[in-house]
Order: sequence, then C-alpha cells, then structure tokens
Amino acid sequence: MEIVIIVLALVVVLGGTAWFVSQRRGGATTLEPPPTREVPAPPAEPPVLEGDADVAAPAPPVVTEPEVVEEPEVREAPPVKPSFRERLSKARATLTGYVGSVLSREKVDAETWDELEEALIRADVGVATTTDILDRLRETVKAEGITDSAVLVEALKAQLKADLAQGDRTLRFEPGAPNVWLFVGVNGVGKTTTIGKVGKRQVAEGRSVVMAAGDTFRAAAAEQLTTWAERVGADLVRGAEGGDPSSVIFDAVQRAAARGQDLVLADTAGRLHTKVNLMEELRKVRRVADREPGKVTEVLLVLDATTGQNGLVQAQQFTEAVDLTGVVLTKLDGSAKGGIALAIQSTLGIPIKLVGLGETADDLVEFDPDEFVDALFAQDL
Repeated sequence: MEIVIIVLALVVVLGGTAWFVSQRRGGATTLEPPPTREVPAPPAEPPVLEGDADVAAPAPPVVTEPEVVEEPEVREAPPVKPSFRERLSKARATLTGYVGSVLSREKVDAETWDELEEALIRADVGVATTTDILDRLRETVKAEGITDSAVLVEALKAQLKADLAQGDRTLRFEPGAPNVWLFVGVNGVGKTTTIGKVGKRQVAEGRSVVMAAGDTFRAAAAEQLTTWAERVGADLVRGAEGGDPSSVIFDAVQRAAARGQDLVLADTAGRLHTKVNLMEELRKVRRVADREPGKVTEVLLVLDATTGQNGLVQAQQFTEAVDLTGVVLTKLDGSAKGGIALAIQSTLGIPIKLVGLGETADDLVEFDPDEFVDALFAQDL
C-alpha cells in the first residue's frame, strides 16, 4: 500500500513540473521585441515639375575669375602758359588811372604829358629813362601830327615794344662742347629756384643737364639744388661748405664732358653786390667755366622785380664783373614796379630773356615785349 502511495506522489510531482515548463515556454512568445534605433530618413528630393522628368539634375555652379577691367591711361595735360594780362594786375594798377585819364582827354596838351610822366615814374621806369621815352615820343607826335589821345597812347605802346624787343632774347646753346650757363645775382632773388626751373625746361627739350652748386657759402642753396636735380632728372655736382666755387663748377664741366652731357647750369654765390671780393670771385668763376672743355654761352642775372630801381643798380654792378648776356626777372606777377624792365633795357641794353609769373616751374616763361606792354596798358579788364 505504501508503494502505491509513493508512485502516485512521483506522478503528481513530475506532472506539475512538466506543466510549469510548458507554461514558461508558451509565455515567451508573448514578450515585446527590444526597441529599435530610428534611422533618419534621407532628404526629400526636390519636386519634379511637370515636363521636367527628362531634365538632368542641375550642374554645380562654375566659379570664374573676376574680369579685369583695364583703366584708361591718364595723360597729364600739357601746362597752360600763364598770361601776362592775367598775372600783371599789380603792375597794371599803377598805370591804369593815369592812362585812363589821358584817354579821356579830347586832345594832347601839357597835362597829358604830365600824367604820362608821373605814370612811368610811379611804375619805376626811372627818371632818366622816362625822360628819354617821352622826348622820343614828342618827336613822333610832332612828325606824325598826332592830336588824339588814343593815338598818342598807341604810339607810346609801339615805342616801348620796339625798345624791349632789341637784342637776342633766346637762350644761346652751341652744339659741341658742354655749354655753361652761369646764374648770378644777390641772395634772395630766386636764383637757385630759377636754375631748377630752367633745368626742368631743358630736360623736357631733350638735353642732358648737370647742375653745379657753386654757392658754397649758403648750405641751403646746395640742398635746394639737390632737390631740384632729383626732381627734374639732372646730375648734380656739389662741394664742401665754404669751398672754392670755381672748383665746383670746374668739376661739373669735367663730368659733363666725360659723360657727353649737353649743359651745365651753374649757381654762384650771391653775397652783397657791393663786396669787391664777390665780384672778383665771379670773374674767376667765369674764367674757369670758359676753359676747355666747357664754353660759357649765357651769363644770366637774376633780379627780383619787386626791388625796382635797386635791381638796376645790381645789374650795373654785375655786368661790369661778368659781362651779362641777359636778365631773368622773377616775381613779376607780384610787383607794382614792372617798369624796371624798361629801365634795364634802356640803360644797359641787356635783353630780358625770362620772367617769372608765378610760383610753379611752368610759370617761368620767355619774355614777350608785345604781351608785356599790352598787359601794362590794358583798360578793359
């Protein structure tokens, strides 16, 4: 009996175990699957418009170099020659009132001559030159029977133009040996600046230029000439401060000859013209500059037009020392004493070759007697 009970117990135990296992296996099929990682969707293709099905996808943009636009060449306008009429307003103002008064008269009388005399003297023509001008004008009036004031003024202008046109007003240059142009004058008249401006003109005309800093007693003069030489493309020869001016100019001539250069522009000392030693020094400079291989073809006196009759005294002193060939009249645009041009021509017979009508290099121009006289007597401005 006990055996039966044991067998039944084993059956019950084994049966319960099988049922439990079967339940576990069947429940596994109902478990939730593990979570999955979301993969982002590819970007949407752009919509294809109707009729574009066969059109290929657009090509990537082509990067091109920016177009280079060449700027037009800017050519410097040629300098405009300054007008005597525009630049001589101060000198003209001295004469305008007197000339206007003369023109308002119906006939030529004693007062007409008095007004002309005062006008010329005030313009710094000088007493002696004024007397000579009016004496010759009276002869013309008498010979031609002039009685009209306007005709008288025209006769005066014609006489002055003829006086100023005398002499050779060109800057002389002779082919062959290096030409030497000496520039003389007292300090402060614009001598060194004039050399620079003349050098610019000569280089522009195709000549090779050497500048000689012969004013060794004024350091600023050598520095100023150095600046001009660099600006215009000229060679420069300078010496030690306080050295012998003649040696500087001699070296400049030798360099010009060795290099086949055309022209030497020589600065000189400009201490007071009353100093005897200065005049002796200038004579020596002239002699040295004129030795082979050089040849002096111009000796130009630079005068400040604003000095008036003092300029005439300077001209007399310098021409005795170095035999002047011409005058450069600077600052004529700023002077009320334009009559000094008449005094120089009449007294010394030295032609005025260049005049300064402004500050720039292009304002140094050839002297034109006709334009000069017309500008002085102009009444319609």
